[in-house]
Amino acid sequence: MIWHSEGGGPWGTGPRGGGPWGGGGRGNGPSGPRGPQPPNFEEILRRGQDSFRRLLPGGFGFGTGAGVAFIVLAIIVLWLASGFYRILPDEVGVVLRFGAYNRTTQPGLNYHLPAPIETVLKPSVTRINRTEIGFRSAGEEVRAGTSRDLPQEALMLTGDENIVDINFTVFWLIKDAQAYLFDIRNPEGTVKSAAESAMREIVGETPIAQALAEGRGKIEADTQHLLQGILDAYGAGIQVTQVQLAKVDPPAPVIESFRDVQRALADKEKLRNEAESYRNDIVPRARGDAARIKQEAEAYLAEIVARSTGDADRFTAVYQAYKVAQDVTIQRLYIETMEEILKNSNKIIIDKAAEGQSGVLPYLPLPNLLNAAPPTAAPPAGTATGASPVPPPANGSAQPSTGRRP
Repeated sequence: MIWHSEGGGPWGTGPRGGGPWGGGGRGNGPSGPRGPQPPNFEEILRRGQDSFRRLLPGGFGFGTGAGVAFIVLAIIVLWLASGFYRILPDEVGVVLRFGAYNRTTQPGLNYHLPAPIETVLKPSVTRINRTEIGFRSAGEEVRAGTSRDLPQEALMLTGDENIVDINFTVFWLIKDAQAYLFDIRNPEGTVKSAAESAMREIVGETPIAQALAEGRGKIEADTQHLLQGILDAYGAGIQVTQVQLAKVDPPAPVIESFRDVQRALADKEKLRNEAESYRNDIVPRARGDAARIKQEAEAYLAEIVARSTGDADRFTAVYQAYKVAQDVTIQRLYIETMEEILKNSNKIIIDKAAEGQSGVLPYLPLPNLLNAAPPTAAPPAGTATGASPVPPPANGSAQPSTGRRP
């Protein structure tokens, strides 16, 4: 070093020096001071004044009153200027005066009394914060799509005394910066503990089948409502925007067995639905057929009863008419009966009294004879036969058929 060759540097004059606080090396002799000596503050201050004086403009002496006033004024201006601050659009400014809340400022350029009189905190009130319960995902785990499970947070007891593994995320933001900063000590921990408590309460009232299937939306909504009530009771100044279930499964050691049970229950429900569908198809059809048969039987009954009643009434009416005029009634009944019997007959009956009257001409129905079947072969000679057929008359005319009225 330079003081080794020149006699100790700026703090010593001996040939060997001895350091900045003493000249008591082995070259000082027994009469020299021993040990470290305190620094010469006057020399240090003088050297600093000389250096600062060289930085000042000409005409300002460090020892003069004008120089001191300039320095003091510059320090005051810098101190007052330190009170300007800027609030970003997603922030609000919470100004503290001697550590106590004073006011809230909006985004933009603002001013507060310089420290230590006033200080400002700038919480973000529009950023959506997330709190994970039952798992943790951060850094490389988020990019890889993986997470670390925490069973002590995720395992919960359901309403039917089953255990379910639930991972969920709470999204929240700051709605009251003053309450958020001063009414709760650990906002993240408060949200996490309140959310876990609310979820355990809701899941404890829900059966596991509902929690694993269609009840997830209801669990999210009920948990969000309950969590918001807890945070409002704490005066946390936090608004819960969403509770999102990430995973709802049975515990890992029994998940395969549980899935087998669920598949069996699904098959059971499927077969039951098929049976009910078949029943719903057969039973209404059988009921319809039974109603139709019953209606047909009732209609037949009404028809028979009405017909029998009508026949009885007709017979009674005929009998009453017969009692009044027996001859006329017997004649009318005879004529009606003969009309009913002979109306479809091909025979022509001529009264014997009309045979000799003019205008009645017997005739032979030749078209009917032509359309008749051919005669059968004649039996061999000597075979007994019935009455021989009567030959037709020589003049070709047929004998008139006669009949008598009984």
